[in-house]
Amino acid sequence: MFKAADSPYLVPDNGNFTVNSAPTKPPIVTRDSKFYKKKLDKVIKELQVLQPILYAQGQHAVLLIFQAMDAAGKDSTIRAVMTGINPAGCKVYPFKQPSDRELAHDFLWRTYACFPEKGRIGIFNRSYYEEVLVVRVHPEMLARQNLPRSVDLETLWQERYESINDVEKHLARNGTVILKFWLNVSNEEQKTRFLRRVNKKEKHWKWSPSDLQEREYWQDYMAAYEQMVRTTSKPWAPWYVIPADDKPFMRYSVAEIIMNSLQSLDLKYPAVDSRAGEHLARARKHLLAE
Repeated sequence: MFKAADSPYLVPDNGNFTVNSAPTKPPIVTRDSKFYKKKLDKVIKELQVLQPILYAQGQHAVLLIFQAMDAAGKDSTIRAVMTGINPAGCKVYPFKQPSDRELAHDFLWRTYACFPEKGRIGIFNRSYYEEVLVVRVHPEMLARQNLPRSVDLETLWQERYESINDVEKHLARNGTVILKFWLNVSNEEQKTRFLRRVNKKEKHWKWSPSDLQEREYWQDYMAAYEQMVRTTSKPWAPWYVIPADDKPFMRYSVAEIIMNSLQSLDLKYPAVDSRAGEHLARARKHLLAE
């Protein structure tokens, strides 16, 4: 089974993670944004080499899951890190408020068909983890889910963690590399970015009145994230809690983890057998003779 790439932001599976221990800013000894943009460019070039081999080999799928508070930079990070990746081998799935049809099924159902095929990269912009984040902060949402029995809320969350862990372990056993990123933005930096949205006309389309409302639940969200990460960071599906107050640093950190993870798979183009080699030799001879 896949082994998590080492990183200072890898959450161990010992259940001891705390939000207070997770930085939102880069290390004190750090570089300016141009430095990390150059580093990112180098990593992207390596990803552009690795992705076609992943596709051709067809033995592993890659599932990247991004969770974050609003304005942390999920969209821009996905866009920046996946620059130049062949769209035939990569697809992004944004998960927003579930539809009535989706609510008629179990909480994992809408993601089943979105899991990537072997050889491909699937990206979840938000995911089934919303069911232990937003729904945990706003348990009144459970009323629309028509649960089959009355259950204590703490028991319900634990059951959902178990279901998530079971599904992710099943995927990992069958060749899916799962990397989960919490882009950890501070309350202060979110405020700064919200003000930018309010003050710049070209960013008004990003604004929603609910953004301001959800800030009132900041501590509740931090508690939900802490329990989520603590309970579901597993060797086969690790969480990486990435400082998100500095976007260039954040993007580089995410890209480096993805690159290191792909490199650890020992990817190789499929070898051709001797008969295929003979066919290729004849084809080469024929084409050169035309």
